[in-house]
Amino acid sequence: MATKILIADDESRIRKLVNDFLSKEGYEVIEAKDGQEALDKFYADKPDLLILDIMMPHFSGLEVCEEIRETAKDVPIIILTAKDTEADELNGFSKGADEYIAKPFSPKILVARVNAILRRSNAVTEESVLVAGVITVDINAHTVVVDDKSLDLSVKEFELLCYFINNQGLALSREKILDNVWDYDYYGDARTVDTHVKKLRAKLGVFGKYIHTIWGMGYKFEVEQ
Repeated sequence: MATKILIADDESRIRKLVNDFLSKEGYEVIEAKDGQEALDKFYADKPDLLILDIMMPHFSGLEVCEEIRETAKDVPIIILTAKDTEADELNGFSKGADEYIAKPFSPKILVARVNAILRRSNAVTEESVLVAGVITVDINAHTVVVDDKSLDLSVKEFELLCYFINNQGLALSREKILDNVWDYDYYGDARTVDTHVKKLRAKLGVFGKYIHTIWGMGYKFEVEQ
């Protein structure tokens, strides 16, 4: 069964462009012309990944993302937008987006990111349960328990935490984190790493201190005894 991808954009030429490139990759593409139709088709067709334009009639891409996250924590969501400031990205990630792509974009790069995020979200590691201090991660169940309390993480936050735990005690540059967690060339913009680390630390609460900043380089995950 082909992987389903929902592309929601009020511009028909954008939908056609994305549809053409993704269809060539073997994906089944579902189109929606506004936020309401995106929600309707999400619940009816159960896509495996969503690509949402931020500016759409009825409901914006962020509003669609926020509603979907109330019931579906794991489905990857990519936001397309003409806004590309740090504040815009932070807002998108806060609503539950996993990727943030600024317009105009290269269709080939979009396809590469879709391939990468699906590959990462569908991957099963050899070690199904990871433990670091009070943190327990069940890879197969996609659950995180911190100090006996369940934690809700986005797809990328979950992958980032797994990568940190698997590389405890190692100094990790932002570029290395991008290569291994995002699995594609981010053209040297490591801003998204800092954004996700900030969100992950906040969700870990007092145990966010496990993630140490190495100024001028990146991060180190280390459980304090």
